[in-house]
Amino acid sequence: MKKRVLALVMSTAMIASVLTACGGGNNDASTQNTNNTADNNASADNNTAADNNASADSNASADNSAAGEQTMDFGSGEIKIWVPDAVTGVTETLCNSFFEAHPEMNGYTVKIEPMGEGDAAGNVITDVEAAPDLYAFAQDQMARLVTAGALTTINGDYATFVLEANDEGAAAAAKVGSEVYAFPLTSDNGYFMYYDKSVITDPSSLDQIIADCEAAGKNFYFDTGSWYQTAFFFGTGCELSFETDEKGNFTSIKNTYASDNGLKALKAIRTMSESKCYMDGSSVGDAVNWAAIVDGTWDSSSAKDVLGDNYACAPLPKFTVDGETFQLGGFGGFKLMGVKPQAEAGKLVVCLELAKYLSDTDAQLTRFNEVGWGPSNLTAQQDSAVQNDEALSALRQQLQYTIPQGQYPNDYWSEADSLGETICGGNFKGYTDEQLMAELEKFASKMDALVQQ
Repeated sequence: MKKRVLALVMSTAMIASVLTACGGGNNDASTQNTNNTADNNASADNNTAADNNASADSNASADNSAAGEQTMDFGSGEIKIWVPDAVTGVTETLCNSFFEAHPEMNGYTVKIEPMGEGDAAGNVITDVEAAPDLYAFAQDQMARLVTAGALTTINGDYATFVLEANDEGAAAAAKVGSEVYAFPLTSDNGYFMYYDKSVITDPSSLDQIIADCEAAGKNFYFDTGSWYQTAFFFGTGCELSFETDEKGNFTSIKNTYASDNGLKALKAIRTMSESKCYMDGSSVGDAVNWAAIVDGTWDSSSAKDVLGDNYACAPLPKFTVDGETFQLGGFGGFKLMGVKPQAEAGKLVVCLELAKYLSDTDAQLTRFNEVGWGPSNLTAQQDSAVQNDEALSALRQQLQYTIPQGQYPNDYWSEADSLGETICGGNFKGYTDEQLMAELEKFASKMDALVQQ
């Protein structure tokens, strides 16, 4: 990339959103900030005012510089980044490449710290001011982060990039209401099945998988906790989803667990858990003597090490209950990168440009090649190595049966985990359909109450 000084002028809407996020203001305050920012950034020549609506797009800088744009002072300091431990090294390399290509921004140093995407939100909202400038997080944490004012609204060309460069599910996961709040990093946060092809004769049938494992004295792992148990409930046609307003507050719920379809799902989970081969879990690293496990792409290397030449992957199987057959469904999930609101406009541009770089085609392919993360970027998804990856291929097949994971209250996860533990603990053994329905009604009532708090 040609090294050149970027003549960047932030869009007034972008600056307004940052100042509003920092101050927790409303829409009126946003308008006021927009006007103030425009006044501060205007040049002496009123004819250049229209140029101030241009977004910070490095590719357009050379052409626009001749039109009289002013060069932004990007400032200096430290940019702290949180990413999962597995990609800290990759992220450091990518950041070095970014600043080599953008010497006008190299007044900043980068500090990269390991933080799991599942733990990011809880740590960020504890102290937003002390939180990192960029951080990776799982999309189910979006509502909490927006409500806490911990994410910059992504506007202008950055929003266009997010919505057009990524697959539909990832683009939707980056939004709350009509606003974009993050840059997608992956489209691989789902689950499928690893299996030993010398043991499993038909990976498309849960009944046959269990029979094969029992006959071979091998274990079958399936986590009945909150994230995984939806495979059964969504598979029978149940709904459980929450709607949020523009600020991330939960406003309504679609909940059909206490239904005939919910009863079928609960009975199927109970039947599976009562098999002598069944083990409650979803991590290859913690599994023993297994022939099949429902897990994710993050454990593909471990699964290959365990299974060797018998390594195989498949979408989740079908299951049968009360004479009916259903396809296991579940959640499709995504990893995202958020940018914390910044008080300094120059630093905001650097953070946004860096986040865009870390989520673009080359960066996603680098992470795929280094650690196996599945790209959300449409161009990266067409790469031959990505297309031929067995784990990602199984996940792509499974995603057609899933729903994109939206926003869920914290208490959903704990209540659903408790339901799974109750089933696996044998508490529902011998329950009649009426008794099981009563348990589903209790669970559904708890879910409904989450939007009334």
